Amino acid sequence: MKKLTALLLALLLALGCCAAFAEGDEITLDVIICQYGPNTNDWFLGTGMNGTNFVDKFEAENPGIKLNLEVVSWNDVYTEVSTRISNNNAPDILNIDVFADYAAEGLLLPVSDYCPEDLFSDFFPQFIEQSVIDGTVWAVPDLASARAMWVNTDILAEVGVEIPKTWAELEDVSQAIVDFYDGEVYPYGMDMTTDEGQAAFAYFVWNNGGGFVDEEGKLCVNTDKNVEAIEFAIGLVNKGYTNPNPATQTRYDLQDMFGAGKLAMVVAPNQLPTYLADKDYNVNYVSAPLPVNGDGVTPASVGVMDRVMAFRDDEYPDQAARNEAIGKFLKFFYDPENYVGWVSMEGFLPAVNSSVAALVESDPSFEAWLDVLGGCQFYPTADPKWNDTKQGVIDVEQKALTGGDVRTLLDELQAKLEG
Repeated sequence: MKKLTALLLALLLALGCCAAFAEGDEITLDVIICQYGPNTNDWFLGTGMNGTNFVDKFEAENPGIKLNLEVVSWNDVYTEVSTRISNNNAPDILNIDVFADYAAEGLLLPVSDYCPEDLFSDFFPQFIEQSVIDGTVWAVPDLASARAMWVNTDILAEVGVEIPKTWAELEDVSQAIVDFYDGEVYPYGMDMTTDEGQAAFAYFVWNNGGGFVDEEGKLCVNTDKNVEAIEFAIGLVNKGYTNPNPATQTRYDLQDMFGAGKLAMVVAPNQLPTYLADKDYNVNYVSAPLPVNGDGVTPASVGVMDRVMAFRDDEYPDQAARNEAIGKFLKFFYDPENYVGWVSMEGFLPAVNSSVAALVESDPSFEAWLDVLGGCQFYPTADPKWNDTKQGVIDVEQKALTGGDVRTLLDELQAKLEG
């Protein structure tokens, strides 16, 4: 329907009839938003925004712009977007995590085409840097989260051990927990599933001085540091220091085990307190840096950032008007009056400076997490081969869990990436 409207308008322009038509014309933006939690749909389409919703409020404040907004689950969004692109019906605005493939295929608009300058300067620079290819910014950050190790303080106190800061201490503490509880409590939670296996990879390689790329920024997964790190991680599983099924137990399974007092330590995002409260878990815990390999290594965590991007629509007759409408959508979304409610409702961290003060005022714990986020490392999502890398390291972990040789597996993955 959007494409048909554009073609009709183009025809009217050619016939010299545009003045009367354009005067009352409306722009409709197709928008896809990912389902972040139980409140997402209500906030955008129900009554979760203080009795109204995002769409109704936006349209009331922006006459002439209509939103055809759909909330799609993370399980379905990649297929949904791919299908729409194949049918020449890409959304105008998309909220998702990946962007490099879309940019490489020429499907996206540069952010400079539609994002107002005052809003662009409000984004945290380290977030913007994650969406740059060859000097062009292709997406803006939607929201962020940071990961930390969460520790059940009652379990560690009962066992008589301190929070581990190094890998050696993690093994010692894990053995003490195994000895004390005789299998009733698992020491350390590990998710090597297809959901978040790449995060487990990052937790260990980054805290061993390794990573996904070399000094020149090229993908490089088979370094000695990486091999050592993943061998250590698999060793934790083989020694009985982790949950029994890392290849099938997701982070949410681990968070439930942690909330039930069956898991002493788990790496999870800053939304964990919200998750535990929503499920009425009653457990005492604190957050701590991830353990590192050696006393001189600075702890590193994973910064996770999703994005908002705009697709090209070369058939649209008035590109300037369309770009302006997309810019108005962004300005409205990131306005602190709206954005603070969205971020705090789902327990995320903000992507713009203008919302920090309000968030810290409503929840002082946000300030500590902003400090953590400032030291986070990010996945190399700007590389078009990132998705292959992500799936590849998960495959390496899962094969290593069943006895595969880590070095051989990482060498094979590196060869595929280079090929």
